[in-house]
Amino acid sequence: MTSTATLQIPPDLKPADGRFGSGPSKVRPEQLQSLASEGARVMGTSHRQKPVRELVGRVRHGVERLFGLPDGYEVVLGNGGTTVFWDALAFGLVRERALHLAYGEFSTKFATVTREAPFLADPVVVTSEPGTAPAPTSDPTCDVVAWAHNETSTGVMVPVERPAGEALVVIDATSGAGGLPVDIQQADVYYFAPQKSFAADGGLWLAVMSPAALERVAEVAASGRWIPESLSISTALDNSRRDQTYNTPAVATLWLLAEQLDWMNAGGGLEDFCVARTRESSSHLYDWAERTAYTSPFVAEPSSRSLVVGTIDFEESVDAAGVAATLRANGIVDVEPYRKLGRNQLRVGMFPAVEPDDVRALTACIDFVVEHA
Repeated sequence: MTSTATLQIPPDLKPADGRFGSGPSKVRPEQLQSLASEGARVMGTSHRQKPVRELVGRVRHGVERLFGLPDGYEVVLGNGGTTVFWDALAFGLVRERALHLAYGEFSTKFATVTREAPFLADPVVVTSEPGTAPAPTSDPTCDVVAWAHNETSTGVMVPVERPAGEALVVIDATSGAGGLPVDIQQADVYYFAPQKSFAADGGLWLAVMSPAALERVAEVAASGRWIPESLSISTALDNSRRDQTYNTPAVATLWLLAEQLDWMNAGGGLEDFCVARTRESSSHLYDWAERTAYTSPFVAEPSSRSLVVGTIDFEESVDAAGVAATLRANGIVDVEPYRKLGRNQLRVGMFPAVEPDDVRALTACIDFVVEHA
């Protein structure tokens, strides 16, 4: 396929927008236009003053509306993204021991955090091979059960369903939130970042927390455990209730996030708009992969195939890396597989901002490239 690097795809085949990254993901032009015009008034102003605090409040209320939060659930946010929030959870939510479902790069990372925390017992880790996922389960010795709603590295989604037991259910929804269906009452902490479905930049974490989770945060904070202030969920909660962050946030990220939340809610909300779009896009991608001679979905179980991150294997006779290079040369970008998975495949981000018609155009372009190799 190396000879196809200069192949020109006909313009009428190309998607209107060629961004299919699994994070960072497509940012809608309307968000950027809004940032450059209305958003300019808050850029370079204090995050402790009313204009930026109103922006934080707009984000928090947008999340509340999107997920239809029950009474007592709160939206908490802080700086650093999901990677930092794993550390915050280890310090401020896990009482003694966590159970993790590990079935890919990112679902494994939180397990590593709790394993290495010197003040916690070694976690229980339930694993499965990439492309599959273990069923949610619990253990009486664990006070937290954690898994990823969507494993970004492999394109596997796992339902959010509370297992038996008293442990808090903690869901990494970094790439799932806003694009997958969820009953938020099945989780105690449902946390995510803005650079996937919410079409903004990274560097921020957001968490929807249940009354039980808020109670646990207060308990651990009062236990005498040393918790760095920048990783304190209790401190983040206190600041969030005042519509601010503990330290200076990226205001442009907050603006892009608020604009995307407004768009999602105005379009019809989580199920009727956002999930409907990701379901349409992913249904086309997987149907195409199953009927095409040289491709197949990496995730064998249809119910586990992600609506937001599709992983498609290619036969050995077709060099997926060469296809990706040709697509990139034609302005269709970020469909390369997760770097550590090491498979001959493409990975396609299908978050709500991605037009389903563009996913259809993408598969047409792939067909063109392979046929003209």
